[in-house]
Amino acid sequence: MADHDLASPLLPSQHSDAPHLVLTVQEAHSHTHYNGKNDINDDNCNRQNGRISHNNDRNPFEFLGSKGLDVPGPATLNPFRNDTPSFGGLYEWVKIVVCLPIAAARLVLFGVCLLVGFLATKVALQGWKDKQNPLPRWRSRIMWVTRISARCILFAFGYHWIRRKGKPAPRETAPIVVSNHVSYIEPIFYFYELFPTIVAAESHDSIPFVGTIIRAMQVIYVNRFSPSSRKHAVNEIKRKASCGGFPRLLLFPEGTTTNGRVLISFQLGAFIPGYPIQPVIVRYPHIHFDQSWGNITLAKLMFRMFTQFHNFMEVEYLPVVSPLPNKKESAVNLAERTSHAIATALNVVQTSHSYGDLMLLMKAAESRQKKPSSYMVEMARVESLFHISSLQAVDFLDKFLSMNPNTSGRVKFHDFLRVLRLKACNISEEIFAFIDVEKSGTITFKQFLFGSAHVLKQPLFREACELAFAECKSGENDYKLEHELGDSLRLAIPDLNADEAHGLFNLFDSNHDGKISKDDFDSCLRRYPLLIALFFPCFLHKGLSDAGDRMLEEIV
Repeated sequence: MADHDLASPLLPSQHSDAPHLVLTVQEAHSHTHYNGKNDINDDNCNRQNGRISHNNDRNPFEFLGSKGLDVPGPATLNPFRNDTPSFGGLYEWVKIVVCLPIAAARLVLFGVCLLVGFLATKVALQGWKDKQNPLPRWRSRIMWVTRISARCILFAFGYHWIRRKGKPAPRETAPIVVSNHVSYIEPIFYFYELFPTIVAAESHDSIPFVGTIIRAMQVIYVNRFSPSSRKHAVNEIKRKASCGGFPRLLLFPEGTTTNGRVLISFQLGAFIPGYPIQPVIVRYPHIHFDQSWGNITLAKLMFRMFTQFHNFMEVEYLPVVSPLPNKKESAVNLAERTSHAIATALNVVQTSHSYGDLMLLMKAAESRQKKPSSYMVEMARVESLFHISSLQAVDFLDKFLSMNPNTSGRVKFHDFLRVLRLKACNISEEIFAFIDVEKSGTITFKQFLFGSAHVLKQPLFREACELAFAECKSGENDYKLEHELGDSLRLAIPDLNADEAHGLFNLFDSNHDGKISKDDFDSCLRRYPLLIALFFPCFLHKGLSDAGDRMLEEIV
């Protein structure tokens, strides 16, 4: 089986045996667009009030191997939206008032059960040091006190009875269980029902009371942003799934909670070992109160649960999904078959959203954007296409938000120029027009992200950065001074003045030491990849033959 890790995309990239790409510089294009101030002055009449003319459709990144940019339309679904985050309607207010005394009693029951479960777990774990092996049987029996306490906690939250369909498969038949994830209620239910080993974020260990309880489940901790942590988690999943002494493993492959009306992309951790998997689905039928943990605080969600007469929950155990017989099935294919089975049983659509989209949504909400959901980009697809991480996408969102998007989440040309420290000219118009695929005079975050990631992915991007730094500095120094950068940039922007050049220099000089090292140069272009287009004329100025030879040497 292929060696994947938890960071692997759902759809792998296609390998190619194509020969190395070689930079080809078209002099005719360069003369057309970079022949000095006259061309820029001729186009000034097309620039009015910060708007740009789209008569010039030249691809400024063609020299990197770009064939143009394609940006999918915005997603219309929001997997994280809770439909009832606020109080509304006479019925709801009456119900809340009537249930307030009941809520107080439920809160007391919740606290008592949590304390009893915590104390029982402390007793079960007292003196236990061999944590690499399964929990001894007598300690597991003590944990039944905690499991009963968990069922009482569910009762306190209004889940007086829980409808079940199907049965859990024996551990030897399906050592791994996966489920959709809608609320914090499912982990409590599965703890009571199955007492499984779970995979959880490292931050869960520090939660009061809860951290101690999940340690008794021999939890596998993972930091989703650490490659070494994800690799360790995969190895632990393999080890514990293969050992019959451990409980079955439970994973929520979506990686976060959704509203239950869609199924977002799956991470591959549960599917890498290649063991049979039992999918389980959870539904929360409701009319007035959406129980999903979406855009609603935990305190408000708990309060609403306490003030309901009864909360409905349905659990259905689906048939086991086994690896294909007599065939070495990939983790990707096994994940696709499992996700399809869950989506079909739930009767919901599958999307390419991921936890990264929730990060973008929260970032936009923190900056008080009017439509935070418009900043989601279906990160699983972005990661598959461009191999950029969610953290990188959030960094690009930071830059986009500094461009002062309007209430529709769109950025105008002059705000785009301000953040990239550019002035209105031919090359800046071409860069903006390249990502303005709708030719509307404004860009969305998705267009900005796709455009930036598209440039980063180009086969010659890294070589172009190295060549730009080498060819656009003078002398034998391993750094670039401000006047050297200004001279290089004036080949693309002939009327660049000293203040404008200083602004761009400060963008590259991240440590403010008065010079640009190669690391500074490369780091800036990775953060602002669209700026690589400014150095194309530098290749021409230094000589087409020499530049081409250097690029060829770097690639080969």
